Amino acid sequence: MEKQEQTSTGAKEFLYQSGFGNSFSSEAIQGALPQGQNNPLVCPFGLYAEQISGTAFTAPRKLNQRSWLYRIKPSVTHEPFKPRTPAHKKLVSEFNQSTSSATPTQLRWKPEKIPDSPTDFIDGLYTMCGAGSSFLRHGFAIHMYSANKSMENCAFCNADGDFLIVPEKGRLSITTECGQLHVSPGEIVVLPQGFRFAIDLPDGPSRGYVAEVFGTHFQLPDLGPIGANGLAATRDFLVPTAWFEDEVRPGYIIVQKFGGELFTAKQNFSPFNVVAWHGNYVPYKYDLHKFCPFNTVLIDHGDPSVNTVLTAPTDKPGVALLDFVIFPQRWLVAEHTFRPPYYHRNCMSEFMGLVYGKYEAKADGFLPGGASLHSCMTPHGPDTNTFETTVGRGTDETPSKITETMAFMFESSLIPRVCPWALESPHMDHNYYQCWIGLKSHFSHQGSDCYNKEM
Repeated sequence: MEKQEQTSTGAKEFLYQSGFGNSFSSEAIQGALPQGQNNPLVCPFGLYAEQISGTAFTAPRKLNQRSWLYRIKPSVTHEPFKPRTPAHKKLVSEFNQSTSSATPTQLRWKPEKIPDSPTDFIDGLYTMCGAGSSFLRHGFAIHMYSANKSMENCAFCNADGDFLIVPEKGRLSITTECGQLHVSPGEIVVLPQGFRFAIDLPDGPSRGYVAEVFGTHFQLPDLGPIGANGLAATRDFLVPTAWFEDEVRPGYIIVQKFGGELFTAKQNFSPFNVVAWHGNYVPYKYDLHKFCPFNTVLIDHGDPSVNTVLTAPTDKPGVALLDFVIFPQRWLVAEHTFRPPYYHRNCMSEFMGLVYGKYEAKADGFLPGGASLHSCMTPHGPDTNTFETTVGRGTDETPSKITETMAFMFESSLIPRVCPWALESPHMDHNYYQCWIGLKSHFSHQGSDCYNKEM
């Protein structure tokens, strides 16, 4: 099913297909898709057939991901890759003692400023933390970006893994080999490993978060006892429709991220020359406002996993390489319950961001565009102000609605190492720990006949 979306300016309309994990097909010129086979001797309109594989050929059919692209010139038509100069020194895909540091301390960053000098998405992208290795095909990286200009006469290709981009400030207009996507704050976009794309900034300055996974792909979480409906609905995921340009582009640059390093290759045409395509390996976007959250309706605070939008699994059932979890507007109705998130130590590691509004567990200090990291078994929870305000309400159990907020979490079973520029950042909140220092003891044993009683 195709859906049409118009930008807020009304300047351009984007046509999408809906679904998640479907086998899609699209053609910008009627008749451009071959019928009955993938790779005919001569493709319609003299196009080249090219397959892009997101999984091994022999992956189980239910997991196999690939698409066929029918393009004016094949993507192999370029000069040899060379290391990009000057080198990008803030991208990491191998997390070890030489590239990053381990720390159990709770960390928080204030929002990054928009650069003064012209900076596109590639140059504005920098790694915060991660674990594992893109070469070993297991791990993740969390990046942030801050940019003020569109990519010009170049395209980016990530050979290391899938990007999940969460814009916080400024819209993104993304051209991919499958078509175009328009992504606003409050939406996300997933750009799978290997696809070439270019990002324009229709609003100028832009800032946001990026999760990258190595060796696997994002999928919808199982719903278990929830049933057949809820959380992110498959029909709300949008995939682009075929769009192409047939232009001579002298000096066009393909920038490829490979092992965390950037390489460039020249060609004389746009890579966005795919006239038709079909398959299930595609870029897609999702509007977080369409998420159907679940919550407790009587007592206690549910675990945050109940609000998982997408998960990148490991081989262990129920254990994620990386979960993408959101905390959107919702009702709080639990009785006899401390309604904000509980105090917690977790075998998982949690990186949090805020798209807009305030986060319910942090009354102060956690700002849109900022971030926090609570690593494996590091204690965390509501700050002093949140705790005292909540307890001070006493037994008031009036239902309340959290509104105008969109916080999220990247949660991983791996322990992240933190990049040196993140630890040395001028935006590091060195006083973060003080938000808990004011928590005082409320313990009282008077009147208790079990105090000091021998068992």
